[in-house]
Amino acid sequence: MNGLPQPGLAALVLLPLAGCGLCWVLRAPKRILAVTWLASLLSALAAAPAVWACLHGRALQEAQGWLALDALSAFHLAVMYCVFILSSAYAQIYFNGGLSSGELSLAQIRQFASLWLGSLAALTLTLISNNLGMMWVGMEATTLLTAFLIIVRRSPDALEAMWKYLLICSVGIAFAFIGTLLVAASAKGLVQDPGQLLHWSRLMAAASGLNPKLLKAGFLFVLVGYGTKAGLAPMHSWLPDAHSQAPAPVSAIFSGCMLNAGLYCILRYGALCHALPQLADWSAGLLRLLGLLSISVAAVFILFQNDGKRLLAYSSVEHLGIIALGMGLGTPGIFAALFHTLNHALGKSVGFFCMGRLGQIYGTNDLRRLAGAARREPIWGNGLLLSLLAILGAAPSAVFLSEFLILKAAVEAHRAGVVAVFLAGTCIIFISASRRAIATAWGEPASPARLPGPRAGLAATLLVALPLALLFCLGVWMPGPFRGALERCAAVLNGSR
Repeated sequence: MNGLPQPGLAALVLLPLAGCGLCWVLRAPKRILAVTWLASLLSALAAAPAVWACLHGRALQEAQGWLALDALSAFHLAVMYCVFILSSAYAQIYFNGGLSSGELSLAQIRQFASLWLGSLAALTLTLISNNLGMMWVGMEATTLLTAFLIIVRRSPDALEAMWKYLLICSVGIAFAFIGTLLVAASAKGLVQDPGQLLHWSRLMAAASGLNPKLLKAGFLFVLVGYGTKAGLAPMHSWLPDAHSQAPAPVSAIFSGCMLNAGLYCILRYGALCHALPQLADWSAGLLRLLGLLSISVAAVFILFQNDGKRLLAYSSVEHLGIIALGMGLGTPGIFAALFHTLNHALGKSVGFFCMGRLGQIYGTNDLRRLAGAARREPIWGNGLLLSLLAILGAAPSAVFLSEFLILKAAVEAHRAGVVAVFLAGTCIIFISASRRAIATAWGEPASPARLPGPRAGLAATLLVALPLALLFCLGVWMPGPFRGALERCAAVLNGSR
């Protein structure tokens, strides 16, 4: 692996932290919110050369191997920056009403901005850590930081959701810590330098010598621990409450970034198990099991869900289950699951943007009371309809294509049970959620007609239209370089690179 000039990868963590410090100096709330967008954009631009290089086959290391970037981490980093840039821009629209009315104070905006950029730094650290212990530190930091983002607007329900999230995910992170120690014990005697005992690249190089019993136990703890952060069933119980009470921009980064980061951590350990023939099928089977369980649980709860944000939250449980299922189906499934990771992040971000804004305008997240939203709020109402149809897998969205590729991988692997549960779960979710989406967008309101909210401007139109356009373009055409990048990501998990 080739090194980056110092400070290199470390700067990707320091840039958001610098923005966080600037937020405490500024006294104008709108400028503070602008800093969150600018810091996210500058971080993405700083990372772009390294991300581009890694997606084209180069791997980078620095800080004596503690920090690293390969195709897999570069891809997740790119998805994370896309969601953060979009969500930071949306936050300025979302919080504008509260600032104008005086509902939000300078202290609350500072709290939001500092926690927001701190979360970006913590997620970045998670993704660029070559050391599994440092990766754990990054995920632990995301728990502490994002918990308080839920209560930017304080209420008893938000406080309850925050404590539920904090307690459940803290237990999960404790499980992940035990798993990390067990994996370190499995490598005893294989790595000469104790400081590099948890370096993922060193463990992969010596994977054939790992103690299979300790590695197996470690993976079980990691799967439960990081699976809690990823929102996989049955460890998902914090997720619907946190999403329903958090501000919409926060919900977007929960679904589009943090859940992906939790699953990314599992995949790093899964790659170690894959390198041992006696554990490869076993670890893949666990991923398939949790994936199918998540899809099934989401299908049951979405059937009876009328709260728009909770519906989107259970949809996240479904889609992370689909990604985990794909990861357990071998190389074709891994390729499709990585593609689905991007698709879900983009579609769910737009869904939360539109649902959050409609919730502000109508004063409720109850989909039954948002009937006719597409006629009164064309941008937000139609955006919600199209984003829901996209994440439900309606053709020709990219979600439809990635789900089809996962289904194809299951058929080719002769997994009849997987195919049956996958089809049943996704069909139930599609029928129940699409019925609500269409009724919300075009149905007749049960209450008297109301005046439309403030007209959505160009920024709002672009925030809704651009991600949706990308989703539907990728559903009909996948550029060759993008396909090649996904193949290189899959190769990292297979131990080929």
